[in-house]
Amino acid sequence: MIEKKATTSVNINDLIASRWSGRAYDPDRPVSKEEIIPLLEAARWAPSCYGDQPWRFIVFDRRNDKTGWDNAFSCLSEGNQVWAVNAPVLILSIADTLFSRNGKSNRWAQYDTGAAAVSLCLQATDQGLMVHQMGGFNADRARELFGIPDQYIPMAMMAVGYQLPLDRIKGETRERELSDRQRHPLAHNFFEGRWGNAYKI
Repeated sequence: MIEKKATTSVNINDLIASRWSGRAYDPDRPVSKEEIIPLLEAARWAPSCYGDQPWRFIVFDRRNDKTGWDNAFSCLSEGNQVWAVNAPVLILSIADTLFSRNGKSNRWAQYDTGAAAVSLCLQATDQGLMVHQMGGFNADRARELFGIPDQYIPMAMMAVGYQLPLDRIKGETRERELSDRQRHPLAHNFFEGRWGNAYKI
């Protein structure tokens, strides 16, 4: 896998620094169920408000369920379909809008589902897999195709698989995969004491 370790302002955990969202998937290398289960287990142990675990994930494995995978793929925007066509696994993350404990509105559900997704991504990185999360998909189509009840919100479609060897990555895709990773400076997003007061390091 191409190493694109983040250039951080201070040292952070290697797993976090090494996670990135590639697009060049190897279409000839499947991901086994034994490799998928630890990803789901990592997501299962994410933190959540009241321990409610509002996340749901639907797994679409092209090798074992081509129809399901094709349906998930059909939900993606055209721009994402261009490269996600080679991902052997797609996973849809979904947030439950209601607390299971009392049926009241859970305004933290999407936040918690994001935490579970990050846990999944970090586990994937540890296993040598690549995950790319996509907001570019038709949530209404996904709801209809997969029978998702109204109280649940489809959040993101994730492509999962192994990266294509560098010598097989061509053209614009190669340029994108090798381009530098970018983030705002720490002071742009993090404040101290009050809004807009940049956190100083």
